Amino acid sequence: MKKQKTTIHEIAKALNTTAATVSRALNNNPRISDEMKKKVTKMAEKLGYEPNSMASSLRRGKSKVIGIIVPYVDRIFFSSVIRGLEEEVKKYGYNVIICQSYDKISNEIDDVNALLSAQVAGVVISLSRETETLEHLKKVQKNNKTLVLFDRISDAINASSVVIDDFQGAYTSVKHLIDNGYRNIAFYSGNRRVSIFKERFRGYQAALDDHNLPLIQEHIIEVRSDVELGKEATAQLMSQNNKPDAIFSCSDFSALGAIKWLTENGYKVPEEVGVAGFGNDPFTQYLSPTLTSIDQKSMEMGRTVGQVFLEHEEGEKSPVHRKILLSPELIVRESSSKSSLKKIAN
Repeated sequence: MKKQKTTIHEIAKALNTTAATVSRALNNNPRISDEMKKKVTKMAEKLGYEPNSMASSLRRGKSKVIGIIVPYVDRIFFSSVIRGLEEEVKKYGYNVIICQSYDKISNEIDDVNALLSAQVAGVVISLSRETETLEHLKKVQKNNKTLVLFDRISDAINASSVVIDDFQGAYTSVKHLIDNGYRNIAFYSGNRRVSIFKERFRGYQAALDDHNLPLIQEHIIEVRSDVELGKEATAQLMSQNNKPDAIFSCSDFSALGAIKWLTENGYKVPEEVGVAGFGNDPFTQYLSPTLTSIDQKSMEMGRTVGQVFLEHEEGEKSPVHRKILLSPELIVRESSSKSSLKKIAN
């Protein structure tokens, strides 16, 4: 005969307390002492208690599951954000369901509908590059679910968001290249309809303007985050009569493609062409030359997204929508540092 599941009433009887106290202790209620929480946890383990999270959610009228939608879960940036978020919300008993849009609006809409059907507490999302209409996200809010956007966002919806200061990151990178003696700086952009790439282009343009350097349209190329596409863009760029002496890329992967093409075709990096990327992916420190890049603070972003979500779900007061802007950090390495080469030579 199949063994019947242990209930909180049995735990309460074993500890000579009430089922309500056991329930509160298992849910980390601050009204319950740490000593009682430890006793309840120990007895629950001893009796083989397995919580029914769905039933618990129904009793509270609130789910403890968060739906997360990202373009690609295998990108280091997104996986790090998810990790930071998950570490933050698990302290409060939340679990996550992860969906991938593969940068397709149709997938994103399907994911939202599936998560709403699963009765999630809310949705955390980084928009696909195709996303323009936001009715599916407004549907989340109409269902009284928490909505938090991160990284790729839209101002067309009133929701909390967490982003890196993409404008400042791009500006700092281009200024660094200029300070190192580069004057003809090309730009590898993503789709500029996407918020992050729009802001990075603004930063690139502002840095050139502030240093009285021209913006050359032929040196602005839209490149997906891909090594081979970065190589193709660099071949196109260096075939021009007016060749650049530096490349600022919105992606570390296309920046890697640029370095590979340049070194394979006899160009010295950074002596002849400087290169800077964006993202500070782990591989950037192991290249030859190592790659200068902007650290997007992905773990910090994830933790912050989690904190914002919890403010909406766990806060005693009705939360206001927050727009959080995190500061990027320029990690200077060999690929852009003419000045360091001069010091070595001297």
